[in-house]
Amino acid sequence: MRSVIFFFVVAIIIFIYGAFNYYIGYRGWHSLGNSISFLNRRVYWVIFWLLVAAYPAAQMGQRFLPAGIGRGLTISGAYWTAAMFYFLLIILVIDAVRLLDRFFYILPQVVRENPLAPPVTGGVVLAIVAAILIYGTFNALNPVITRYDLTIDKTSGSVEKLDIIMVSDIHLGSIVRTGRLQKLAEEVGRVKPDLILLSGDIVDESMEPLEVDNMVKVFEKMTARYGKFAVPGNHEYISGHVDAAFRYLEQGGFRVLRDEYVKVADSFYIVGRDNSSHQAPRTKRQELSALMGGVERTLPVILLDHEPVDLENARENGVDLQLSGHTHRGQLFPNNLITGKIYEQDWGLLQKGVLNLIVSSGYGTWGPPIRIGNKPEIVEITVRFP
Repeated sequence: MRSVIFFFVVAIIIFIYGAFNYYIGYRGWHSLGNSISFLNRRVYWVIFWLLVAAYPAAQMGQRFLPAGIGRGLTISGAYWTAAMFYFLLIILVIDAVRLLDRFFYILPQVVRENPLAPPVTGGVVLAIVAAILIYGTFNALNPVITRYDLTIDKTSGSVEKLDIIMVSDIHLGSIVRTGRLQKLAEEVGRVKPDLILLSGDIVDESMEPLEVDNMVKVFEKMTARYGKFAVPGNHEYISGHVDAAFRYLEQGGFRVLRDEYVKVADSFYIVGRDNSSHQAPRTKRQELSALMGGVERTLPVILLDHEPVDLENARENGVDLQLSGHTHRGQLFPNNLITGKIYEQDWGLLQKGVLNLIVSSGYGTWGPPIRIGNKPEIVEITVRFP
């Protein structure tokens, strides 16, 4: 029964994806096809559908395709996915204006009856989407440093201050490669933090790109006074390589916490929750109250949870600082309007009583290697104790 439902859902997704793309392709040909003399209708549609099929083909054939071909299809298909998103938004707006014009004549007559209007409109739309992709690529490749300065009103032994580097959603794989991870390692080396914390979605898909690029050597370069810790995200489970991914991280010196806690320097606790995604092999992750049964609440408690959820639960259980990611702050504007509705806090700092929540927009990208309306970031946190 589950397999039937799965294939039914996949069929619906493929149908919707195809319908949206047909709509874009049809409107593109209607705007530009008759104006470009050398463009053959059949050639146009063949090229168009090859672009549309690139990303699904790369995902379904990643185990069989040569690495170079698979990566090329993944990148070109990912860019098309972003282009499709913005083509769809813009064309829908244009067609809504055209529909309104049929009833209310809101467009000037010179525009309505001008034979150059369709090709000029098509050219402007192409230019806008191209500009979005170029800017979004540049933006995604240039992370910012986001800094927070917090005070936790608990004694912490001999530790008076913690300098923390927190990173989420690196999405290492075919698109986010060693060069991006090396930049992160260089920033860590500059800060010389007391803690390095990775809050999930470190690996995006196959482990092969990490092994080919020998990324474990880059992880080894990251050092911190009190250690390096990580928790799972949903993509480690989706990839199907969760155990291999975390064995790899452990080789790089990270301790992976999956519904576990550790007392550090006899001064504070780090609690790591397993991912709440349905992809996890467990039917349900451990309840936070049970997980923290042995934690001394008089000491500072830092919680790593990939998704910014269960906030009231964290506050009630004495968590002082929760670090999360997952949202990407929508990654492609205006998706941030959706993440802002789904989560109480989809980016930045939120204080709920004694609980401080920091949600990162993430360091890498998922799918399209572009960001619009947000910045990739490395989070630096200074925590002071009385």
